[in-house]
Amino acid sequence: MSTGEVKKIEEPLIFHTYPLCKYSDMKEEMKQEAMEICVTATEKYTDNHELAARNIKDNLDKRFGGPFHVVIGESYACAVTYQAKSLLYMYNAGNIAILVWRTVSTF
Repeated sequence: MSTGEVKKIEEPLIFHTYPLCKYSDMKEEMKQEAMEICVTATEKYTDNHELAARNIKDNLDKRFGGPFHVVIGESYACAVTYQAKSLLYMYNAGNIAILVWRTVSTF
């Protein structure tokens, strides 16, 4: 290294391999069950987010009543209107984001 040269230290990227809940207003029991359903589906369908989302939706609709909506992806932004106490935003397997929410079924 010559004089005046600065050595740049690059920090390694950190990938979380465990489920990471970023935000949820669900009750704790419901949140834990929903996270387990999401992890199971994304591990089962690692290459197909559409099938994973369908699996999560169907399981949540059966378990907690519908209508639930699910978005799975690696790079997206969104704004949703949802029923209170029914939103879950989490990451699994590092960079796979999962957004789950329920809308009002009747007006």
